[in-house]
Amino acid sequence: MKKLLFVMAFAMLCSLAAKAQTNYKAALGLGIDLYDEATFYGATGKYFFSDHHVGQADLGFEDNATIVTFLYSYHKEFVGARGLRWYAGAGPSIIFIKDFDNIFALRPHAGIDFKVDGVPLVLNFDWRPAIALSDVGENEVAAFGFGLQFAIN
Repeated sequence: MKKLLFVMAFAMLCSLAAKAQTNYKAALGLGIDLYDEATFYGATGKYFFSDHHVGQADLGFEDNATIVTFLYSYHKEFVGARGLRWYAGAGPSIIFIKDFDNIFALRPHAGIDFKVDGVPLVLNFDWRPAIALSDVGENEVAAFGFGLQFAIN
């Protein structure tokens, strides 16, 4: 039964990909920055400087901590799958922790971005390892980002 549901969900996603479009200039919404021992929830926004060059800012909150992340990404559409893009880039993060030193990290990332035609929603998922640049904090390989955003033309 699980296999059947997976196949049906995959077929639906493929059919949506065929009807997708990529022409939006910016997007605002909700984001999740998932670390091994912490999960930050908050606002996310991205802006296309050109067809391929994108800036993104995230602000997330967790118990006694706040994270601010600025990312640059190079976006490129998958051939034959309008609306589905891959992207890669890097940027800094600062984690402000109550009663503790701040953590500075470099965040390379790679992921996918999906915009459906006729629906002003953008879904994205990326792998965002954290490379600690400060004396406190640790490197985090298993860090991921999820986003659900409203597209603005």
